[in-house]
Order: sequence, then structure tokens, then C-alpha cells
Amino acid sequence: MPPPPLTYILNFGAADYDLTGQLVWPGAVLMNTYLSEHPETVKGRSIIELGSGIGITGILCSRFCKEVVLTDHNDEVLEIIKKNIELQSSSENAEAVLTAEKLEWGNNDHISNIMKEHPVGFDLIVGADIYILPTFLLCQSFQQSSIPCLFDTVEKFLRMQGGKCRFILAYVSRAKVMDALVLKEAEKRGMLVEEVDGTRTTISHLQGVIFSIILK
Repeated sequence: MPPPPLTYILNFGAADYDLTGQLVWPGAVLMNTYLSEHPETVKGRSIIELGSGIGITGILCSRFCKEVVLTDHNDEVLEIIKKNIELQSSSENAEAVLTAEKLEWGNNDHISNIMKEHPVGFDLIVGADIYILPTFLLCQSFQQSSIPCLFDTVEKFLRMQGGKCRFILAYVSRAKVMDALVLKEAEKRGMLVEEVDGTRTTISHLQGVIFSIILK
């Protein structure tokens, strides 16, 4: 018998103009489908999720792994995550220890705080549609500038376990310039990007794929 469905708070009806983290993006659907079909990917592992939003992917992971740290830079979104963690903690769904941490990519104080709390590092880094910001809110140049900060953060967490950690990224292509920038930034930092077999698909009329990223 399949486990009972997960229940979430989507938002508080907040007046925060930045709703990026309060929406369920296509990449999250792609990631969650993949993890549901391949739970062995996260089973028994410790995970940090970047740009968790309301926490759907991280909480799904908690059904199979031992620890999940959900992160976001937005304080209102973090409150939603914490409420959703409370919901899961009161159910029988979660097998893992769930926590929420503030993390702005490239912010050394935030990264250091997480490293101090989790000195042994993580087995997996997970991210779904985390590089995309709504174009009606932020200009393309700002979107592009977030990519180096993202990979700076990823690199620091990858190195915590001496290169044994892996970054699983659900990527949805929206612009060729972004596609090239993501791959270029990973290559510049000595990362190997491989497409996970069988994951390339069309979702919400966009091309999506799961990437597995490690240090060379």
C-alpha cells in the first residue's frame, strides 16, 4: 500500500512581493517524479536542499533519507517551511530529521553557520528550478548574476565530504543564455555535469532534465 499523501501549507497569504518561493515550479514536479520513482537515490542519506520554497521536495525526501536541511533566503518562505515541517513531524510520513535554515547563495555567514551545525557535511545537495526568478520581478542580468553565487555555495558543500557529495539539479530550460551560463559556471569550478539517463522530458511546454553534478 502506498504511503498517505503529504499535506502542505502553500502560503500565509503574505504581502511579500517576492512569491518565487511560494510557487510550485515545473522543476519541482520533475524532481519529485524522479525521486518518487527512484527513492534509492536518497535512501538513508543526509541531504541539503537549496531554494526549498515551501519544502515539497525536501519533505518528500524525508520519507526515505535520514536527514534533510531545507533552506531559503526569504524569511516569510522560511516560516512556511517551518510550518510544513511541523505538519510532517506530527504525521507518520517522515523518517528523517527535518530542519530549516536561512541561506542566501554566496553568503559566507549563512554557509558557515550551516557547516558548523552539520560538520560532517551532506551526502546529497538537491535543487529544483532554483536558478529561475520571475522575469516580471527581476531583470535577466540579475538572474544571470545569481548563477555564480549558486555554484559558489554548491562547491563549498561539495567539498565538505572530500568530493564524495553529489548535486542533483532538476533543470528546466527557459533561455539558451541561461543554459550556457549554468554549464559554464559548473565547468569553471571543476565540476562534472552528467545528464541522468531517462530524465529528459517536456514539462509545462518546457524542456526539463535531471543533472548529476560532482567535483572532478
